[in-house]
Amino acid sequence: MNSVFGDPVTIIFMIAAVIIFFKLRSVLGTRTGHEREIDPFSPPERRKQQPVNNTGDDNIITLPSKTGRERELEEQVPVWKGVAEPDSSLAAGLELVSQADKSFSVESFLAGAKTAYEMIVTSFAKGDKKTLKSLLSKDVYTGFSSVIDQRNSSRQVMDTQFIGIDKAEIVAASMEGRNANITVNFVSEMISVLKDSSGDIIDGDPEEIKTVTDIWTFQHDTQSRDPNWVLVATQGSG
Repeated sequence: MNSVFGDPVTIIFMIAAVIIFFKLRSVLGTRTGHEREIDPFSPPERRKQQPVNNTGDDNIITLPSKTGRERELEEQVPVWKGVAEPDSSLAAGLELVSQADKSFSVESFLAGAKTAYEMIVTSFAKGDKKTLKSLLSKDVYTGFSSVIDQRNSSRQVMDTQFIGIDKAEIVAASMEGRNANITVNFVSEMISVLKDSSGDIIDGDPEEIKTVTDIWTFQHDTQSRDPNWVLVATQGSG
């Protein structure tokens, strides 16, 4: 009987197979029991935190950890937390707003309110009625527009440099029918100068940074598909 090892061709194929095996092993490695699987349905931040079940028992199913939304529901805090005292009228008002608008959060509202505040201040100075119209209620827009018209008729120019907002604090919240109302106290810094048609300064100082306090009320129709809030009332000083 001829031995398989006596055939040079067979020996060459066997050697090649051994070499290929060890190369694949070095590239792919071996399981150590610490590899991690990727659950395509989990949030990206959790994909690196899921240990593999290497017990060898295929009948054991590892339950997924709780989603962010589930943890949020378990650890839910009052909407007014951090901005109002318990049992205060502000806390009660924010609760009513939150019940009427399930997507409402203080953080996102304040971020939007600060952006709207800067846009309104700068657009008013520039006389940009188009931008103002989308951010103001009809009554407030009429007031702002009339001042802009008076400036234009007098050929006056307002030059405003917005420095920044030092504070934006919710001071009141309420529901009027389907409309949510939230009042914010803004403290900002800006340089504002009013000039005549010749460029001479009528009011203000281009070198002076003023601290301005404005108390603005924003309104949102909680049953509308439009998520935007509009400015419905203003009160200012300084």
